[in-house]
Amino acid sequence: MNITFCCTNTAPEPWLQGLRAALPGADVSLWEPGAVPADYAVVWAPPQQFFDEQGQLKAVFNIGAGVDALLKLRLPPQALIVRLDDAGMSVQMAEYVCHAVIRHFREFDAYEADTRDGKWSFRKPQERADFPVGVMGLGVLGQRVARALAQFDFPVNGWSRSHKKPGDWVTECSAQVKEEPATRAGDTEQTARSPSHPNGVMCFSGAEGFKDFLAASRVLVCLLPLTPDTRDIMNHDHLSRLRSGGYVINVARGAHLVEEDLLTLLDSGHLSGATLDVFRTEPLPAEHSFWKHPKITITPHTSARTLRSESIAQIAGKIAALQRGEPVAGMVDPRRGY
Repeated sequence: MNITFCCTNTAPEPWLQGLRAALPGADVSLWEPGAVPADYAVVWAPPQQFFDEQGQLKAVFNIGAGVDALLKLRLPPQALIVRLDDAGMSVQMAEYVCHAVIRHFREFDAYEADTRDGKWSFRKPQERADFPVGVMGLGVLGQRVARALAQFDFPVNGWSRSHKKPGDWVTECSAQVKEEPATRAGDTEQTARSPSHPNGVMCFSGAEGFKDFLAASRVLVCLLPLTPDTRDIMNHDHLSRLRSGGYVINVARGAHLVEEDLLTLLDSGHLSGATLDVFRTEPLPAEHSFWKHPKITITPHTSARTLRSESIAQIAGKIAALQRGEPVAGMVDPRRGY
C-alpha cells in the first residue's frame, strides 16, 4: 500500500514520520512530480498536477476542515474524498467563538479602551436572554460550538440545511438550558413551535427556517461549508434580519460574507460589531478597511488549527477501515460540496 503526502505550506517530515509509525506496513512518501502511483493521498491545497499524475487514487484525505478549494480541482472520478471529523479542531473553535461572544456580551472591548485612558468605568450588566446566539452550520464543529455556548446559559439557535434530530448529533450534552418563553418579544410563530433539542439548542432548518432563525438571533456565528448555495449568505438582506444591535462572527470562509454589506450595517448601527477570522483575500491586504474599523476585531485565520497527532491517528484508522472494505465517517459528497 502506497500513501503520498502533498500539503502546501506544511512541514512534511513530522507528518511522514507519524504516518509511517501509524501505518507500519505502508510505503509513505512525499509527493514530487513524476512520483510512483499511490493508493491513498493526504493533501492540503495540492496543485492540479498532483491529481493529473495520481489518477489511480482510491481516497484523498484532506487535513483541513474545509474542502471547497479541493473541489475546484479535477479529481480522479473513483477517488473518495474524506475530510477530518474533528482532529482537535472542535474544542479550539468552541474556545474561539465563546471568547468572542463573551467579550462582546461583557463589553470587555469598551472596558479595555477605558483602562487604556486611565478611566475606572461601570456598565450595567446585560441580560443573556437578550443575546440569543445563532450558529449557522451544525456539523461536528457547529455542534460543539452550540453546546459550549449553551453551557454559558446563552439562548442558542442552530440552523442546518436539513433537519437535525437528536440522533444526528455527534454526542449528547447532559446539561439542560431553560427554554425561553414562546411569547418573548421578537419571537416568531415558527420559533415558538420549533422543538428545543435535548441539549438546549433550538433547531431550524431549510430555507423557511433560515428566516426564522435569523429573526430569533442577535449574535450570528458562521460555521457553514462554502458551497455555491452558501457563498455570500451573509449579505445585507440576511444580516438585516438579525435583531437590532446584532453581532457577526465568521470562522468559516471569507466568501460567506459580503464585506460591503457588513460595513454598511455597522455604520448604520443595525449591527454593533464583528469578529472575523477568515477573509476573501488572505493575508488580509494592508489597505483593507477592516483593519482600522473600530467595530471589527480581526484574527489571522487561527480560530482552529489541525492537530497533527490526532489527524494522523484518524487518517490511519480510516485507511485501515477502507482496506477492510468498511465505510468511514467524513465522506464528502462533491455535488453538495461537503
